[in-house]
Amino acid sequence: MTERRDRFLNLLGSRSLVMGILNLTPDSFSDGGKFQTLDAALAHGRKLASDGADIIDVGAESTRPGHTPVGEEEELARLDPLLGQLTAAIDAPFSIDTSKARVARRAIELGVSVVNDVWGLQRDPAMADTVADAGAAVVVMHNRDGVDPGLDVVADMRRFFETSLRLAEKAGVPRARIILDPGIGFGKTKAQNIEALTNLPALADFGLPVLVGVSRKSVLGEQPSEAFDGRLIGTIAANLAAAAKGASIFRVHDVAEHRAAFAVFDSIDRA
Repeated sequence: MTERRDRFLNLLGSRSLVMGILNLTPDSFSDGGKFQTLDAALAHGRKLASDGADIIDVGAESTRPGHTPVGEEEELARLDPLLGQLTAAIDAPFSIDTSKARVARRAIELGVSVVNDVWGLQRDPAMADTVADAGAAVVVMHNRDGVDPGLDVVADMRRFFETSLRLAEKAGVPRARIILDPGIGFGKTKAQNIEALTNLPALADFGLPVLVGVSRKSVLGEQPSEAFDGRLIGTIAANLAAAAKGASIFRVHDVAEHRAAFAVFDSIDRA
């Protein structure tokens, strides 16, 4: 676990990093039900790795708008038959997309080295201690129970992250293992999602890497076209804009296309 964790963390700052998405769910908004068997999950995980994913994010509970919450037992039942075989067969760092400490602990036992918590250590009181005790890295994502159109979303993100970082510090999670995520598509209006992306520099003084997850989300617009994949083009455009604003990790479905786009972006940005 430590070797793969550090392999990922040591890449931070060297270039734009790509987190490939592997959903073991029946109901995720873009690819639900596609990778629930071992053969399908292994094939997709290997493709993500060969396409250049720096880390593979595995999830067993959909967090799409309107999703049906899944209990610990169901989430573990989806993970247990597959996750250990994935981490054994694919030589890449893995993260677990969960807000439940028990699920995170089991995923770490099965070879995961990063916890991607969509509730930023604030939903499960045991999560911060679980991350600290295991020596895992953590993605702290901003989230809200409801949407408030009148909210100053940037100020709310800052308050949320300050709370998460206090929890991490109290548990003993080193700051070098913490990543921030503005939570695009979570508890925000479309305008607030754009505002959050536009104001990524407002998070710079935390001194932590920023991950952005906009892949195929409706905040980008439907962009219908028979001639090209508008959703993919919109995703790449949004991620390049986020990179220009300071984001350094990008959670995506389409790894190869993003690696190609970021190779050009990084060569210009770092020239």
